[in-house]
Amino acid sequence: MGTLLQVKDLKTKFFTQDGVVNAVDGVSFDLAEGETLGIVGESGCGKSVTALSIMRLIPMPPGKIVNGEIIFEGEDLLKLDEDEIRKIRGCKIAMIFQDPMTSLNPVLTIGRQISESLELHMKLGKSDARKRSIELLEMVGIPAAAQRIDGYPHQFSGGMRQRVMIAMALSCRPQLLLADEPTTALDVTIQAQILELIKSLSKELGTAVILITHNMGVVAGMAQKLMVMYAGHAVEKASTREVFANPRHPYTLGLLRSIPRLDEKRRERLIPIDGLPPDLIDMPPGCPFQPRCSFAIDRCRAETPVLTQVANGGEPHEIACWVDVTKGGA
Repeated sequence: MGTLLQVKDLKTKFFTQDGVVNAVDGVSFDLAEGETLGIVGESGCGKSVTALSIMRLIPMPPGKIVNGEIIFEGEDLLKLDEDEIRKIRGCKIAMIFQDPMTSLNPVLTIGRQISESLELHMKLGKSDARKRSIELLEMVGIPAAAQRIDGYPHQFSGGMRQRVMIAMALSCRPQLLLADEPTTALDVTIQAQILELIKSLSKELGTAVILITHNMGVVAGMAQKLMVMYAGHAVEKASTREVFANPRHPYTLGLLRSIPRLDEKRRERLIPIDGLPPDLIDMPPGCPFQPRCSFAIDRCRAETPVLTQVANGGEPHEIACWVDVTKGGA
């Protein structure tokens, strides 16, 4: 499989009255065709801003992409003008946003919102676009799609609205799908259905997926690769199986310890991560995680670690840490 997307040293900042927010600070990763990458971390760690930067949807002002490259199919998206990026956005690269109720237009029917992109990007007439919209709604499991296509967002449940968002995102058969917290506020049964839907459609259409979530359990069965983010930085990158089997960063370790295991008997209480994420306007010196880290040493308080390959039998595994958690410390 060829490389579809390369993000190199991406830095996105927000210039506010209180100071400069370093929302994404030097993030790099790549994604192959048909591959799924999971991006995990607590709220406010830069996951959604990374996705919005790829889509060139950062509100300016106050936001600005100040550095980096986003290479998609050999072309740097940051160098395209607005007309050029509009031809890619929604067509070759699509996004499922966090909250479908605020992402869907409340005064337009579901059918109109899906057919709009088909008319714009696929050059379909109104009749063909409506027919294709019904097919898309049926594909994502909306019952009686031919009747419900003329409904408005408020007439659909949360799970159904999320399915509509997926139908809109997949309408032009994109090469890359960005799924930003696609199961937020849904009950677990609907969550499982939505995730399985994304997984099966990705496999069927050959679409690469970036799955953004704060839930480690969600990415376990969905993603081939995993990137853990904290305070705007990527702190660990490896295959999903490797991260779960052999976590090497204290933050990743904390995330895994704070979720229940179904494959083991409960022997002790879950261990939460102490403290709160740092203020991105006033970052602490050294490693951003060190104020909350039980492994921290003096070097952590003075120097910021960069992603470095760790010895792991040949499989790529990068961490940004000065200590070796497998040995209990430095």
